[in-house]
Amino acid sequence: MNNWFILAQALGLITILFEFASYQIKDKPKYFLAQGAGSLFWTAMFFAMGMASGMDTMASLIVAAIYSMVRNLVFWRIFAQNTPRSKEFGLNFLLAMIVVALIAGFFSIMNAPEQVRWLHIIGMITALSFVIGQYLPGVHAVRITVVFYAIAAMLLQTPLNILYGDFRWNIMGILIEVAKIASVAVFYARFSKDADDPVLTFAKPQLEAQK
Repeated sequence: MNNWFILAQALGLITILFEFASYQIKDKPKYFLAQGAGSLFWTAMFFAMGMASGMDTMASLIVAAIYSMVRNLVFWRIFAQNTPRSKEFGLNFLLAMIVVALIAGFFSIMNAPEQVRWLHIIGMITALSFVIGQYLPGVHAVRITVVFYAIAAMLLQTPLNILYGDFRWNIMGILIEVAKIASVAVFYARFSKDADDPVLTFAKPQLEAQK
């Protein structure tokens, strides 16, 4: 267990705190700020893991983490301003981010070992759905899509993806994804029964219309 691997796990602990906290936040700007901070440590974790086990299999994850950090911080400012102009810019930025993700994802997939390209393809698809889910109004889309994205990212932290070196599991990377899923579960467990919260109640608009 070299020093880079140990550092990756330490950075992962910090990432877990931000990831878990972010999915308890209903306010969009605060959510994106927490996500942006978490993505900074997430990027550093993947870099350290790459230094420990081989940068070729971590390249797509490092790109994804940097992309996540930039996107979240820009969306933080867009949703904090919440003006027609900022919303228009936000939509254009989202479309640009999708194009960038497709291009970067393609090259990352092609640079990955052939045996694990299918994992990276699934990762890119779920990541794109998560990006769109983040931008959509309400709190549900982002939490549904992040569960699928977390499952795909979790697989990328196993020896299925780390083909070289000593086949270590990136336990901290897996725990980060588990933290996202657990945070979503806690979020709904805490708030889904609150009938007075129109943000979290699926049926309330239909019930009001019937009245």
